[in-house]
Amino acid sequence: MAFINFVTQIQFEFGALKLLAQECQRVGITRPLIVTDPGVKAAGLLQKVQDALPGVTMAVYDQTPSNPTEAAVRAAVAVYKAHGCDGLIAVGGGSSIDCAKGVAIAATHEGPLKTYATIEGGSLKITERVAPLIAVPTTAGTGSEVARGAIVILDDHRKLGFHSWHLVPKAAICDPELTLGLPPMLTAATGMDAIAHCMEAFMAPAFNPPADGIGLDGLARGWTHIERATRDGSDREARLNMMSTSMQGAMAFQKGLGCVHSLSHSLGGVDPRLHHGTLNAVFLPAVVKFNASAESVRKENRLERMAYAMGLKSAEDIPDAIKAMNARLGLPKGLAAMGVKESQFDDVIRGALADHCHKTNPRLATPEDYREMLLQSL
Repeated sequence: MAFINFVTQIQFEFGALKLLAQECQRVGITRPLIVTDPGVKAAGLLQKVQDALPGVTMAVYDQTPSNPTEAAVRAAVAVYKAHGCDGLIAVGGGSSIDCAKGVAIAATHEGPLKTYATIEGGSLKITERVAPLIAVPTTAGTGSEVARGAIVILDDHRKLGFHSWHLVPKAAICDPELTLGLPPMLTAATGMDAIAHCMEAFMAPAFNPPADGIGLDGLARGWTHIERATRDGSDREARLNMMSTSMQGAMAFQKGLGCVHSLSHSLGGVDPRLHHGTLNAVFLPAVVKFNASAESVRKENRLERMAYAMGLKSAEDIPDAIKAMNARLGLPKGLAAMGVKESQFDDVIRGALADHCHKTNPRLATPEDYREMLLQSL
C-alpha cells in the first residue's frame, strides 16, 4: 500500500477502491452524490463504486459531458439538494472530477458560477463551505484528484478555470485497476494530457524545485510507459505508472502551466467536441519550440533536462519526438485532422490571451505568436 499525503490524502494501489468507505467516514460524508458520466456507467465502474459502499444511502448524477458545463453543474446540484446530500464522490476522468468541483461550489455558494472563476477574481470568494469531495479517477490524464482547480464551460461559452485550495479533494482513491479497461485511444489521449502537464509545469518559470522534481519524474514514467499502456491495456505495471504520471503532473502544475493549456482551454471552449488531452498532444511541439528561447528555460537547462528524462540525445529532438509519439499512439496529426479551421483562430487567440495559463508560460506570447503556434499545429 502506498499512502501519500502530499497536497491531499492519497490511497494508491491496485484494489484501493476497497478503502472508499473508510475515507467517506474519515471525511464525514454520510449521504454522497456520485458524479460520473455515461461511459463510466456503461463500463461497470459506477457499479463497482456503489458496491464498495454497502449500506450507504447515495444519489447519482451520471450525465457529465466530455467537457463539463455550467448546465451540467446546475443539473447535478439539483440532484444533490433534492436528496439532501452532504458530500460528493467523483468517479471518472477530469470531466467528472471537475464537474463535481463545480457542484461543490454551486451547492454551497450564492450567485452564478462565473462569480467564482479565477479570471473574474473569484478565487478568494470560494470558502471552506465547499462540499467535501472524494475523487476516484478512472483515467490517467488530468490528475484533477490532487489539483486545486477545475475547468468548466460557462453558459456564455467561455471555458474558465476555478482555483482554490478548498477545492482539493479531501481524499484521492488512485486504483490503477479501474483503468485496465480504458480503450486505446482514450489511454493515449489522457496519457499525453498527463505528459503535457509534467512538461509544461517543468517549463513554467516560477521557483518551485519540489514541483520540478515531481514533474520530471512523472515525465520519465509517462514517456516510458504510455505506448505499453496503449498497446496492452492489461499491462498492470504500465497502468500503475501512467496513473502516477497523471497524479504527479497535477502535483507539479500547482507551479503553473502555459501556452499549451491556454490554447487548449480556449479551443475547447470554441469547440467543446474536441478532447482536451488530444489538443495538448497536438500543441506541445509548437509550444516547446516557442519556449526554447525563454530566458528561464535556457538558464535552467529545462529542455536538456526534459530530453534526458525522455531518453533523447538533445533538446532539439523534443518537438519531433512528440510528433512521432503522437503518430505511434494513433492520435491526430494536427488540428486540421480534428476538424479545426483557420477561420476559428481569431476566437481561439482571444480566449488564449485571457486564459489563466497565459501569464505563467516562460515566454509571454503575443497574438502573432499564438497564430504561429496554431499554424504550426494545423
